[in-house]
Amino acid sequence: MAKDTSNKSPLVRYAPLALIGVVALVGAFALRDYLSFDALRENREALIAFRDGNFVLTVLGFVLCYVLIVTFSLPGALIATLTGGFLFGTLFGAAVNVTAATIGATLIFSAARMGLGDKLKARMDASDGMVAKIKKGLDENQWSMLFFIRLVPAVPFFVANLIPAFLSVPLRRFMISTFVGIIPGSLVYTSVGAGLGEVFARGETPNLGIIFEPHILLPILGLCVLSVLPVIIKAVTGKKEILK
Repeated sequence: MAKDTSNKSPLVRYAPLALIGVVALVGAFALRDYLSFDALRENREALIAFRDGNFVLTVLGFVLCYVLIVTFSLPGALIATLTGGFLFGTLFGAAVNVTAATIGATLIFSAARMGLGDKLKARMDASDGMVAKIKKGLDENQWSMLFFIRLVPAVPFFVANLIPAFLSVPLRRFMISTFVGIIPGSLVYTSVGAGLGEVFARGETPNLGIIFEPHILLPILGLCVLSVLPVIIKAVTGKKEILK
């Protein structure tokens, strides 16, 4: 059950969101040159040397940086994912990336729900007509819709963190759907990162649009269809019941 934040002062409720907004704005200008592919290429040898001498510290430091990037919506989330693959390989790198991204997403989800989620949910619950129907439909199909917005490459990660907060999705459900739902995309980009050594050696740039190539995109779209299949079945069977 979500905690009631309606009795908290506006300063307490909105402070986390305000902090995220300020840091995101500052970071967008101050860090864009540091969280870039060029920065990774220029510092690759130093990163590898540090990893080889301090593996556990590298993992912990990387997770902390990735969590901060996601929580404050800083530029460089894709570069961070590539770096995870570059430093730790495809499988372990994907596990680290998914874990860090889920932690960061959970923090921004919690901040948004604390600031706006409960108030918006109360208004939707008190509404009738079309708004009430939309809210009811989302409540009945939360798992499907949560997986869907995570799997669709066109849905920005930041948006997929905020929508569930405004609909008062349970924290546990949000965390599970986020962790599982981002695995396919994370695996793709982590595998690209794992091959960056060869890309750097050839003086080339990685294909960051690989996720939109047919052999990658079609399986992910297939997962999207599977995620919303319960919604489609429920809608079809519901119409049949009405027609009887």
